[in-house]
Amino acid sequence: MDKNLEKEVNKLVTRMATKNNKQLPDAGWHQKISFVKSGVRILGYIFIPFNISVAVTLLIVSETVGIIEELV
Repeated sequence: MDKNLEKEVNKLVTRMATKNNKQLPDAGWHQKISFVKSGVRILGYIFIPFNISVAVTLLIVSETVGIIEELV
């Protein structure tokens, strides 16, 4: 690799690594919320043969939790 290109890449990587770390996702919270989303989704599918209204509500809630998951 060209030395100048290597220097520029290293500067860019360093700048990105030291940039506001709050922009990075929190892996722990993301995983916890993902588990909650999956649990609610599984419950939604279980309720399909018994009560379609509850099933639909749970599946909508799981999608809402999925949106929250992406914001963490």
